[in-house]
Amino acid sequence: MTTTAPARPETARRASWLREHSELGVGAGLFLLGVLVLTDALTLTADLGGRGPVGPRTVPLVVGAGLLVVAVLLAVDVLRGGRGEAEGGEDVDLSEPSDRRTVLLLAGVFLGFAVLIGPVGFPVAGALLFWGAAHALGSRHLRRDPMIAAVLSLFTYLVFDKLLGVPLPGGPLMGVL
Repeated sequence: MTTTAPARPETARRASWLREHSELGVGAGLFLLGVLVLTDALTLTADLGGRGPVGPRTVPLVVGAGLLVVAVLLAVDVLRGGRGEAEGGEDVDLSEPSDRRTVLLLAGVFLGFAVLIGPVGFPVAGALLFWGAAHALGSRHLRRDPMIAAVLSLFTYLVFDKLLGVPLPGGPLMGVL
């Protein structure tokens, strides 16, 4: 008869400490993401002459620095005994299984958008995206949803393409808009 030796107290203590401070993993992930964003931002080649004082590096540098600050603050809070609140305050029944049908429908809608944006342009692909997402999430207004989706997609296209100067593919509607 073989018996297993009891776990060493230091191993059990270390496992208990890691379980109690599991939020440090989130902090480490945020820190790594911040380092990645900062590294990528610093390696950008940017021509500042035509862009003014705020170039393409500005936002990634701010976001990366913000991620590092949040990661450090989270680590300090966890090490001082801070704990995240349990999920009990949300209006979600954690004993119920996930709604795979909705998730798969949304994934299909996003994949369809990615495939269609090139050939048919943003206004049409965006309308299908907005309508498909509304349908996948439970809306069943057959007249209203497609009209709202078309208006929202066209409005988004015009704001980005015409007002903000961010070119979006227009597809067959390029000459019309």
